[in-house]
Amino acid sequence: MTVQKTKVLPFVAIAAAAMVWSMPVGVDGQAAKAPAPAASKRAIPRLADGHPDLQGTYDLATLTPVERRAGSPLVMSDEEAVKLERQAAARREQLGAPIDGNRAAPPVGGDGSAGAAGNVGGYNNFWIDAGSRYTVIDGQRRASLVIDPPDGRVPQMTPEARQRFARNIRPTSDQSAREDDPGFEGGGAYDDPERRPLGERCLMGFGSTSGPPVLPNYFYNNLHQIVQTKDSVLILTEMVHDARVVRMNAEHLPKTITKWMGDSVGHWEGDTLVVDTTNFSEKTRFRGSTPNLHIVERFTRVDPKTLMYRFTIEDPDTWTKPWTGEYTWPATDELLYEYACHEGNYAMGNILRGARLKEVNDAKKTSKQQ
Repeated sequence: MTVQKTKVLPFVAIAAAAMVWSMPVGVDGQAAKAPAPAASKRAIPRLADGHPDLQGTYDLATLTPVERRAGSPLVMSDEEAVKLERQAAARREQLGAPIDGNRAAPPVGGDGSAGAAGNVGGYNNFWIDAGSRYTVIDGQRRASLVIDPPDGRVPQMTPEARQRFARNIRPTSDQSAREDDPGFEGGGAYDDPERRPLGERCLMGFGSTSGPPVLPNYFYNNLHQIVQTKDSVLILTEMVHDARVVRMNAEHLPKTITKWMGDSVGHWEGDTLVVDTTNFSEKTRFRGSTPNLHIVERFTRVDPKTLMYRFTIEDPDTWTKPWTGEYTWPATDELLYEYACHEGNYAMGNILRGARLKEVNDAKKTSKQQ
């Protein structure tokens, strides 16, 4: 797959921010000390309508995983976090070193190490930007995005969801399974050119980077930009240039109208933007979910340079209970770049030609054996 990135200018902010820095004045004429929450409330930038200005570009790269190790605490010690961050930096430096052009080819099937197809090949680590720091909330480094359940683990799938998952990964050669089960989807997206992943086809960013929920992709193209008006909020994702429009104070579309990123409607609860999303397409299937997926996101500006992002996921047809995660979105001055993906992609044609050639050769072998 050919990925070409071309520099483009970021979106122009469509509303001016108004900063309010005044302090209350006491009866003695001197500045009175305001309660901390109120002072924080005034310190954040606001639009003309009084709502917080969430606009800006944010870098979502982080070392904090979605889930944490079983039995480990949510909050990391500073010593542990610094140690792991230094290890990640050293690993990046080592893997980002120039590759010997005269190196031998990898063994058939790869060497078994981490990487595409057993490290047969893939992106040079120079291009990878998986994050360098753990997300910090209330001054504490977090070991996982998931905060509920308290163990930091995504809830178990329902028995029906497990059966659905097992059914969908059966080998495509099982013709009887195809005939007996109208809902049979085959042995996986890589066994059928019509079912290649949306991310690989550059129709949507992989790993739910486009959201909802908006998750770090732990790979590259980590920037997200928010453009805000009274009637709508645009969330632009650098990866595969996904653009999600949140319609403010609106009703959800009829259930018969579905979208890959769902139907997002928003409203304000105090200084928090709450986004409710339903009407997902069956082609999206976040972590094996169904079109009944329901996601509620909360965007809160905690200071002029940081957003708090929290999401709650519910799909009773997939998980035994809802689950919630959160992490901070730090602002950045970096520019978004065009993600011109899948253009000039000769791989699919070559894969299909190779498959047809293999079929011919297999048929010849079978004919000779007979």
